[in-house]
Amino acid sequence: MSRRPDPPQTATRLRRFSGAERWAHRATAVLMGVCVLTAASLNLPALAQLVGRRALVVTLHQWSGLALPIPVLAALGSRALRADLTLLNRFGPHDRRWLRAVLRRDKRPASRPAHKFNAGQKLFAAWVAGATLVMLGTGLMMWFAQLIPLGWRTGATFVHDGLALALGIVLAGHIGRAMGDPEARRGMRTGSVAREWAMREHSLWRPEPDPPR
Repeated sequence: MSRRPDPPQTATRLRRFSGAERWAHRATAVLMGVCVLTAASLNLPALAQLVGRRALVVTLHQWSGLALPIPVLAALGSRALRADLTLLNRFGPHDRRWLRAVLRRDKRPASRPAHKFNAGQKLFAAWVAGATLVMLGTGLMMWFAQLIPLGWRTGATFVHDGLALALGIVLAGHIGRAMGDPEARRGMRTGSVAREWAMREHSLWRPEPDPPR
């Protein structure tokens, strides 16, 4: 697969995501979408009757779940992705201030300071990463049920189903937030964002200039 070149950084637009990051995000979104849709088809009777072919749906659900971590792991060779993962893993005083402003419903940009990623995005990334690992582990226990004690298998099923519902709700919220911010979507689609948007939504972020070519 050919990788699109990183977008140029200009006076009006700032480079936010590399080609590898955008590819990893899209591939993960597709796999997650397959997981959610197949899970719904397996657990909602009306949808299961409409879709049919339960064995095929089960197979798609299993393999898309197993492949879910692959895009991010494959993109770890990208320096930009590794740098962003480091930023997502750091929580500072400005993040606590951002969260307090959200709880107070204070929408003033000055009251919500953020670096490249705000506190909400950091919490979302951490939660989804943890949930994905738990879903993968419990899913494997359900897949190879004949090798797992009955008590463990019952617990894995309960955790897997409950966490799947919570994950679906969180993802719906994530998509809703993205739909309400066209510039954020443009940044993930093209790799660059408007300087004005960055200054308003991520006032502490100072993108590095493009290296000399």
